[in-house]
Amino acid sequence: MAQPRLPKPEPNQKPPSNHEAIALSFLLPAAQRLRREALFRQVRPAAYKLEEHLKGSGSMREARDGSKKDMHSKNPSVSSLPLILDVDDFKGDFSFDALFGNLVNDLLPSFQEEESDSIEGHNNISNDVFSNGHLRGQSDTIKFSQGLSTPLFPEVDKLLTLFKDSSQELVDLRKQIDGKLYNLKKDVAAQDSKHRKTLAELEKGVDGLFDSFARLDSRISSVGQTAAKIGDHLQSADAQRETASQTIELIKYLMEFNGSPGDLMELSPLFSDDGRVAEAASIAQKLRSFAEEDIGRQGISVPSIVGNATASRGLEVAVANLQDYCNELENRLLSRFDAASQRRELSTMAECAKILSQFNRGTSAMQHYVATRPMFIDVEIMNADTRLVLGEQGLQATPSNVARGLSSLYKEITDTVRKEAATIMAVFPSPNDVMSILVQRVLEQRVTALLDKLLMKPSLVNIPSMEEGGLLLYLRMLAVAYEKTQELARDLRAVGCGDLDVEGLTESLFSVHKEEYPEHEQASLRQLYQAKMEELRAENQQVPESSGTIGRSKGASVSTSPQQISVTVVTEFVRWNEEAISRCTLFSSQPATLATNVKAVFTCLLDEVSQYITDGLERARDSLTEAAALRERFVLGTSVSRRVAAAAASAAEAAAAAGESSFKSFMVAVQRCGSSVAIVQQYFANSISRLLLPVDGAHAASCEEMSTAMSSAEAAAYKGLQQCIETVMAEVERLLSAEQKATDYRSPDDGIAPDHRPTIACTRVVAYLSRVLESAFTALEGLNKQAFLTELGNRLHKGLLNHWQKFTFNPSGGLRLKRDITEYGEFVRSFNAPSVDENFELLGILANVFIVAPESLSTLFEGTPSIRKDAQKFIELREDYKSAKLASRLSSLWQSSS
Repeated sequence: MAQPRLPKPEPNQKPPSNHEAIALSFLLPAAQRLRREALFRQVRPAAYKLEEHLKGSGSMREARDGSKKDMHSKNPSVSSLPLILDVDDFKGDFSFDALFGNLVNDLLPSFQEEESDSIEGHNNISNDVFSNGHLRGQSDTIKFSQGLSTPLFPEVDKLLTLFKDSSQELVDLRKQIDGKLYNLKKDVAAQDSKHRKTLAELEKGVDGLFDSFARLDSRISSVGQTAAKIGDHLQSADAQRETASQTIELIKYLMEFNGSPGDLMELSPLFSDDGRVAEAASIAQKLRSFAEEDIGRQGISVPSIVGNATASRGLEVAVANLQDYCNELENRLLSRFDAASQRRELSTMAECAKILSQFNRGTSAMQHYVATRPMFIDVEIMNADTRLVLGEQGLQATPSNVARGLSSLYKEITDTVRKEAATIMAVFPSPNDVMSILVQRVLEQRVTALLDKLLMKPSLVNIPSMEEGGLLLYLRMLAVAYEKTQELARDLRAVGCGDLDVEGLTESLFSVHKEEYPEHEQASLRQLYQAKMEELRAENQQVPESSGTIGRSKGASVSTSPQQISVTVVTEFVRWNEEAISRCTLFSSQPATLATNVKAVFTCLLDEVSQYITDGLERARDSLTEAAALRERFVLGTSVSRRVAAAAASAAEAAAAAGESSFKSFMVAVQRCGSSVAIVQQYFANSISRLLLPVDGAHAASCEEMSTAMSSAEAAAYKGLQQCIETVMAEVERLLSAEQKATDYRSPDDGIAPDHRPTIACTRVVAYLSRVLESAFTALEGLNKQAFLTELGNRLHKGLLNHWQKFTFNPSGGLRLKRDITEYGEFVRSFNAPSVDENFELLGILANVFIVAPESLSTLFEGTPSIRKDAQKFIELREDYKSAKLASRLSSLWQSSS
């Protein structure tokens, strides 16, 4: 379907001017857009009908042009409609759409109504809202079909005329505005020129004003400097005049003192007026200073002046008289100060102190005030201090009571000093100096007097007994006194003590005691150790002896078990040492000094523990030695009577019981020895090492000393363990000798089935070993346990080999022996010693030599040639060794194998 188009202009129509073209360039696109929108709303509902009418009627363009000509001819007056456009219409919020709407509203009334028709089916009608708020609706289909013969857009010519007129008026308005703008521009240029000229004149005036101000400022500065110089001169002249006036007065007063020596009666009233004491003191000090300076400048000593008629002699007399006057005035002021102090008149005291500050900077007044305090002159106060700390006649002189007493006393001293500080701050012009003197006096007199009674340094030659408290009581008292006095020093520092080094002064109070402190600490530890050993020996002697003896008729007895090592005792040693280390830390402020003292104190602990556990191990060894001696006493020969043999066997049983008891006691001693050493090592790691690390080499040296100190105990333990092995093997040999029968391994061939149980001797030996080694398994640990059991297993292996050399074996006896070896092997597996297990496995192989036939012996040792020597000895124990002529057969076998 062809798209509707605008009508072409008339052929004889005049082309638009430039202004009209410009206006049309804005207005025509809007008109075209308006026309297209109207056409689309009208054409779309009846598109198919329009196409049929266009085909039937020929050319729709000619019909539309004819209609337009008719309409234009019928409305010739449209172009003559007046258009009123004013410049004010374009001011403010200008909207082109509103302007355009106002122009065309009268010509397009059909587009001002709002259409809201809804068409069912697939045709939809949409509403279009213009920017000026008017709604333009689409004519219905029926109206369109009826007006097909009329033009679709007859208002175009009217609109075009309207737009041309509007464009012309817009051009006129623009010309008017351009004229106005031109006139305004000329006015602005004239005003700008005038303004620039005025500004230039103002700048010249301001520059001149600035120059005037600069000259004025320079003049004022010059006048000010001159005035300042004049003022300085006037002030200097006034000062000189004042100085000259004072000098005249001083010379006059100096001449008064230049009379006869000791003559103070002719002085001016100033020097005797109590109301002008401060002025008199100031003048006297000035005169005295001037006279002494003049004498020093002359270089003449006092004795040489006497008898010489010189000016210096007169000044010497003045100096002497001034000294007497100053002394008399100072004493008078001190008396007044004391009187005011008793009445608590702080203002009078402050006045006197201020005047006295001119004499030796007030030192005499400060010292006098401090010396007259009741705490320094009242004997009852000092006695009360002693009773508070030491109790009545020193009966409660224990560290805890002394600590409480010192805390109470030092609190009282601090409160007293705090009260005095309030008075001193109100009275003296230099309160810090007075507080320094007061605190120093407190420490040097009151505290020192108490410490001298509390701390009596004992002699290291005649050490006080433990009944008197020993050195430990002195050290504890010293620590308590030192700690509490340090707290007092901190409290006094908080109250105020001026520039006094109160901490250093406190340290000096204990310097005598700290000089020999390390020696006293070590001597105290040795004394405690000796006292503890004596206590243990006394306790051991009070324990009655046990009745575990062989009858006295048999002539043998076994003493009770020796005194055992006690871990509790070692813990007590460590506790003493820990207390000593705490005192070392308290008394030693420097790391090097602390490390030295700690190392010395810890060495004492090492010596004590080493000696104690070594002695304990040696006592346990003595018990093993006594048990061994008992065994030796009851070893009998073969040619004895049955009665003697029975008595000897009974004694041997008792000796074996003693040996077993000694073995267990020694194992307990070894266990406690290890626990004691572990306690010391743990104490060293937790408390000692951190104090030694700051000093190079101290930690390593202490570790070396610890190793050296424990070496003696290790040696005793090693010897004792060897004796334990000897004790066990002796009992094993006794059991084997007593219980092993010849028929055990050489049972008769009577047709009875062989006995596959272990022999009685084997059972008893294994039972004994299980019982006695239980303590060893508990007491020993690590490598010590492994070494001990390995040695015992090897000794047991060797002892069994020697024991079986005494018997002859037949095949059933070989089976019995193999059963015994299996029993021994199963027991020694608990040793966890691979070499011992291997030895007993080889024994099992050796036992096969008694079981196999003679012709099969050569095949037994093909894989184990190392046991050939022991195998040869075993083969010789075969029952058929001679009858089977095994000697010659084996000799040929060994030769062929070699």
